[in-house]
Amino acid sequence: MSVVRRLFLAVFLVLFTLVLGTAGYWLIEGWSPFDALYMTVITISTVGFKEVAPLSFGGRLFTLFLIVCGVGTVIYALGTLIEFLVEGHLTGLLGRRKMERRIERLKDHYIVCGFGRVGQQVTKELFRAKEPFVVIDNSTEKILKCEQAGLLNLAGDASEDQILNAAGVTRAKGLIAVVDSDADNIFVTLSAKGLNPNIFVVARAEHEESERKLKKAGADRVVSPTSIGGRRMAALLLKPLVCDYLDVLAHGEDIEFQLEESEVREGSPIANLSIKEAGVRDKTGILIMAVKKAGGEIITNPASSVTVEPRDVLVVMGTKEQLERWHTIV
Repeated sequence: MSVVRRLFLAVFLVLFTLVLGTAGYWLIEGWSPFDALYMTVITISTVGFKEVAPLSFGGRLFTLFLIVCGVGTVIYALGTLIEFLVEGHLTGLLGRRKMERRIERLKDHYIVCGFGRVGQQVTKELFRAKEPFVVIDNSTEKILKCEQAGLLNLAGDASEDQILNAAGVTRAKGLIAVVDSDADNIFVTLSAKGLNPNIFVVARAEHEESERKLKKAGADRVVSPTSIGGRRMAALLLKPLVCDYLDVLAHGEDIEFQLEESEVREGSPIANLSIKEAGVRDKTGILIMAVKKAGGEIITNPASSVTVEPRDVLVVMGTKEQLERWHTIV
């Protein structure tokens, strides 16, 4: 039995002893409920105060019984309370409640389901990008790692609606399903999409046949570490410089130029204008590498005649200063 349950049991036993003692003195000695309660408290606490009134023979026998049972109960309760405090359970409960309140305030955040090797790498990238996120895992060891790293976390099965709701799935922007098995990732995806059809789900597939099932379950993107790893290793052999450049461009913190994607908002100064008419290059200095139209079409290396419409997503490249100027007009 956990120390928390033992603490609840100890509280129940103390209350039961108080009720039993009060009822016993009231029935045996005929005292008022208050006097009976007072006598019970001073008896089980062994403070040695004077008796309320002289005890009858039956009252003395009952007092002996109450001392043996009551004092043992109080000692057990005090020991459990000390253990509860010493082991940090109280601090842990208060810290957990504080974390839950922080999660409740999140909006447009991400949920990482699974804190294995892939999940840990995902959280590093989200943390580096300063994006809010919550980790869900049913492993005590992994949850402890999250707490040591100062990450918002929930312990439980990520496929359960209750856990996903606690993580704010209805308010979340995206979810990453990287739990232990493909079957679990399918259940997580189904549950997340059932609670929030608009959430963007990226799921991991260990086996090729699972990719199709995950997409049917509602995953917006499916990633296979095996196939990606194989293509990556081949590319490093065939085009090492290109791979190194793209890595630095996409993930480097100190590189002069960076890649970024932005959605064109309603009312943007460049909305419903061609790239040439918008004068993006002249105003900000950034390069538009690709345009994803609202209907899903992707235009790479777009011509200057391509019209930029609200809800289009643009992949752009530029320096930090150029990107800051870009954010003011997009």
